[in-house]
Amino acid sequence: MSVKVVALIKARPDIGRDEFLQKWQVEHPAFVWQMPGVLRYFQSPAIAHRTEWPYDGLAELYFASVGDVARAFASPQADALREHEEEFIADLSWFLTEETEVARDA
Repeated sequence: MSVKVVALIKARPDIGRDEFLQKWQVEHPAFVWQMPGVLRYFQSPAIAHRTEWPYDGLAELYFASVGDVARAFASPQADALREHEEEFIADLSWFLTEETEVARDA
């Protein structure tokens, strides 16, 4: 069983989409991968649309256990990650999940 951190992200309103994506997709992964115990990392930026979405993106980080999540976010590397997030994130809400695959009926 793996545990997933799901983070819903709102970009800072004082930066544009291109700067947000540069900081998140180009710069930020190095901070994420430095934290101990991260197994997988996915980013899902919201598609630019005439509708203003409630979030600008979703991040998913996989760990082997809830304990590994706690250790990762208590690490000095997480302090650096949070400091970098202040450059491009206005608000971040997160929760822990376990994935359940749902099969299509045949």
